Amino acid sequence: MRNFDDPIKIGFLLIPGFALMSYASAIEPLRAANHIAGKELYSLSNISIEDDSSACSTGHEISCNVNIDTAKSLDFLFVCAGGNPFSFQSRKVFTWLRSLAAAGVTLGGVSGGPVILAKANVISGHRVTVHWEHEEAMGETFPNAMIEHALYIFDRKRITCAGGVAPLDMMHALIAEHHGAAFAKKVSDWFLHTAVRPPGAAQRMGIAETYGTANPAILHAIEYMQNQIGSPPPLRKIANYAGISERQLGRLFKEEIGESAALFFRKMRLNYAARLLRQSTMSVTEIGYAAGFSSGAHFSKCFSAEFSKSPIRVRKKA
Repeated sequence: MRNFDDPIKIGFLLIPGFALMSYASAIEPLRAANHIAGKELYSLSNISIEDDSSACSTGHEISCNVNIDTAKSLDFLFVCAGGNPFSFQSRKVFTWLRSLAAAGVTLGGVSGGPVILAKANVISGHRVTVHWEHEEAMGETFPNAMIEHALYIFDRKRITCAGGVAPLDMMHALIAEHHGAAFAKKVSDWFLHTAVRPPGAAQRMGIAETYGTANPAILHAIEYMQNQIGSPPPLRKIANYAGISERQLGRLFKEEIGESAALFFRKMRLNYAARLLRQSTMSVTEIGYAAGFSSGAHFSKCFSAEFSKSPIRVRKKA
């Protein structure tokens, strides 16, 4: 272990509604590191916006020992968020994050936290990741964001993590950087975290596991559809990409997926639009175009037929 004269000061900004699993997976390895070392390697603080607590995703209040007005100097700050981080608005928080960035504090975002960092304009020019649920809306809302499919990313003084249990992997890497790989392994073993994943590991199951098929032509077709949601190509082009005829494509989808390729692709685009309606600030018309529909009226008709509710109703509920 490297010797540190003073503990590394790490704060967790708990945005109301933050994901409890993500927060626990981030802070617990640091607490365990202190316990295993027998001394305070990390000075930890929960930070609220104003109150002395913050409600997490389960509704439980997590005690915060400081708020952004009383927080002292930090080496790292991790923003923990969940729910719909795109709806979060606080000039006070955004200004504070920018002041920390200017002071050289390493800023991190966990689960929906990278969205808060983007809204504060402190991740420009940095590679970032975010929970897959927010990735599409983040890409549409911040088109210049350098988003990558990863569990976590360290890029200079910015750390972003997809959330869930991925912070266990992220903190293993951070602790190893500070105190060596052997000590980090002891911390991971403490949590029975014996299979530490690399940063670029997948956030979700692969296409084969998700759709229950191993047919290579279908897997290639679905992959192509996922990459062409905003500009849906004709079926013949999808079939050509998959290396089969359009007729074979239709037959395989019926046999393996249980519905036509055209219907499958339309549902994929409508589900994409539904996520944008719940998470982004884009207009209904803009979302329709982003999902590859030629007009707002056509989008609304298809959406209502699929979900038995209009896009406007889904947006209002969100």
